[in-house]
Amino acid sequence: MKIEQTETSARACIIGAGASGMTTAKTLQEHGIAFDCFEKGSHIGGNWRYLNDNGQSAAYHSLHINSSKGRSCFSDFPMPDDYPEYPNHKQISAYFESYVNHFKFRDKIIFNTEVQDVRPSADGAWQVELAGGEKRNYRAVLVANGHHWDPRWPDFSGTFSGETLHAHAYKTPEMFRDRNVLIVGIGNSAVDIACDVCRVACKTVVSTRRSAYILPKYAFGKPIDQFTTATASYLPLPLQRGLFRMLAFFARGSQKSYGVPVPTHRFGSEHPTVSSDFLLRVGHGDIAIKPDIERFDDEDVHFIDHTSGRFDVIIYATGYKISFPFLDPEILSVQNNELNLYHNVVHPERPNLYFMGFLQPLGAIMPLAEWQAKWVAGLLSGAYTLPDRAVMQHHIAKTRRQMRRRYFDSPRHTIQVDFFPYIRALRKEMRKNKNRH
Repeated sequence: MKIEQTETSARACIIGAGASGMTTAKTLQEHGIAFDCFEKGSHIGGNWRYLNDNGQSAAYHSLHINSSKGRSCFSDFPMPDDYPEYPNHKQISAYFESYVNHFKFRDKIIFNTEVQDVRPSADGAWQVELAGGEKRNYRAVLVANGHHWDPRWPDFSGTFSGETLHAHAYKTPEMFRDRNVLIVGIGNSAVDIACDVCRVACKTVVSTRRSAYILPKYAFGKPIDQFTTATASYLPLPLQRGLFRMLAFFARGSQKSYGVPVPTHRFGSEHPTVSSDFLLRVGHGDIAIKPDIERFDDEDVHFIDHTSGRFDVIIYATGYKISFPFLDPEILSVQNNELNLYHNVVHPERPNLYFMGFLQPLGAIMPLAEWQAKWVAGLLSGAYTLPDRAVMQHHIAKTRRQMRRRYFDSPRHTIQVDFFPYIRALRKEMRKNKNRH
């Protein structure tokens, strides 16, 4: 593929045109930084484009965002007034299209072009190899290929003879009509799929190791994330947890009364599960709750509470691995989803290699990816500098210790951040390391 452009060594390379890649492209353009943005598929939108032909979208037909539109939009481009508080994937995709058109950078996105290999070159630049073998040099690489596309599968003893699939492959409930369905997991995708499937399945069961705190989408008529404000985020963490747990209780009562076990881990030590339907469906008897799986025996699934059930199909809503198929493990080795990046963005050992949108916030990713893009654009333009490598490594280790104290040990929580504190941290970083020359 031949692409007309200026000398590539003076340009940046963005991998992916999903939500994080788009705001990165827009921000680099605003800063006058030349770039190419490569997208594997034929459209923008990434994970939010239903049936995306890049094969990496986990969107299903009934998908809506779990954060309100005011907390999910980019800072300089609000979602339309006629959008509901929790838009569906079609509306989010249309919003992204409008964003690209409004800021006029679609011509910078090179579609149907997969990046196959990225490696440092001898002159300090980065060599990027595209599908078909073409190689280009770039001054910097900004990785935005997403972290909800490489399924993570659990390992149980025995053999299940029925059908299995990962939540990533789930699209509509029709194929589960009149079947006995087991869903493994109780995160956001798991409960959405369970609420979908239970309307057509003969039996719908959710298996969970620890259960989860189920938060409603609304409290007192307002989207629940509107109660997590920048001011409230300054409160001590135990007080924040107590207030939010009280808010959830007043909004929907005890989840135990619906039939969903209350977790033994403390409130706020996991990524929240947000659903206004799941407790009702369990309370109606449309969904049953079971503990962890002990073993399989043909079509029978045995649970650790010594009960068993016969199922036709299992849907594993067990999360994703963070993967970079175009990066050699010597450049970045990901173990248990730990990236070890400074502020979740900067590789301390690899200059000009940045990772955009690799975080799991208590809120939406889009505004945080926008802040990341502002910081990286400033680094590339010389407006900001990075601290010494030792300082970055110390910060990474400190952050990792804090995460392990706050959240229970799980690959799900390795990139967890708090929405407003993360923004404050990036703003502080930019102020502290502003180039004075």
